[in-house]
Amino acid sequence: MEEMTYRELKLEELGSTLLSRFNRFQETRRVWYIEDGQWKQKDDHFVERWDEAKKQWVLQDLRRCVQNGGVVVGAFLDETMVGFANVEGALFGSQKEYLELPYIHVTHECRGKRIGRELFALCCEKATKLGAKKLYIAAHPSIETQQFYRSVGCTLAQEINPAIYEREPLDIQLERLL
Repeated sequence: MEEMTYRELKLEELGSTLLSRFNRFQETRRVWYIEDGQWKQKDDHFVERWDEAKKQWVLQDLRRCVQNGGVVVGAFLDETMVGFANVEGALFGSQKEYLELPYIHVTHECRGKRIGRELFALCCEKATKLGAKKLYIAAHPSIETQQFYRSVGCTLAQEINPAIYEREPLDIQLERLL
C-alpha cells in the first residue's frame, strides 16, 4: 500500500526533475470576485496547465524562496511528490506580521484527499516559527480554490500587499490568522 508522507524540502532536493510527473491542471468554470465590497460570482471558463517551462520557473522560484530564508514543504506518495507549498521568509505589512504563501498545489490525480489541508497546516506551523502572525495568500478566484481557503480559515486580507496584488490583480487577497 502506498504511504503519504509530508516533509520540508532542502535546497538540493529542488532539482529540475522534481515536478516532471506533477500534473498542474485546473479547469475553471466560475469565479468569485469582489465588487463594491460584496462577494459575487460569474461565469469564467478557462483551463490552466503547466508545461515543462512553467514547472522549471516554479522550481527556480522555490529555490529562491529557500535561499532567502523561506520554507518549501512537500507531500510524497512513496517517492513521488504529489503536492507542495511554500512560505516566503520576509515579513511584511505595517506591523511586520505577514508571510506570503505563494504556492500550494496538489497534482490533479490526488485532489480531494486532504493533502492540501495538511500542506496548509504545515505552512501555518512553519510561518509561526518564522515569526509571522498571519499568512498572506493571493488566491486564484475559482469557486473551488476559494472554497478550500475558506475551509481552512482564510478571510479577506486586512492589508493589501501592492507588489503581490500587481502580480495577478484578479487573485483574491486573503489572510489566515496563525
